[in-house]
Amino acid sequence: MTDSAAAEAIYESPFGPIFLRADYDALLKLYFVDDAAIVNIGASPKSSVLTQTFHWLDQYFSGQQPSFCPPIRLSLTPFNTRVLEIASQVKFGETITYGMIAEVIAAERGLAKMSVRAVGSAMHRNPICLIVPCHRVVGANHHLGGYNGNPARKRQLLAHEGVDISNLI
Repeated sequence: MTDSAAAEAIYESPFGPIFLRADYDALLKLYFVDDAAIVNIGASPKSSVLTQTFHWLDQYFSGQQPSFCPPIRLSLTPFNTRVLEIASQVKFGETITYGMIAEVIAAERGLAKMSVRAVGSAMHRNPICLIVPCHRVVGANHHLGGYNGNPARKRQLLAHEGVDISNLI
């Protein structure tokens, strides 16, 4: 495989199929799919990056924090990348609010405040769900918040990690 070649695979998770795309040295995309056409890609990883990612997903879906992170590449703005870096620090079974991320970035930039909507917008641009755990970011006052993979799946993922979702609306 050349550096620019992409390998694709489908991982069959307990919560639905997951599409993966990688190039020679990094994971580029990972997201849940509901489109039957894309599911026909195949479930066999055809690159070392995809093999590592399948192993990561196996650990995650067995109910544990994976012990490593496959190589990923985020091609986003510096702001969006920073938001996702902060989200990536949230551990298995824990949550953080959009407002808390906004406070961290505001402090880093010497600002009095940062837009929570801007943080939510950055989370929406996450091309690598689960590994960059945007599902662990919730709204204030017990609001579940959005999720590209759909809110029902966000609830499933949080429950899978042992988060008490009974108070999330």
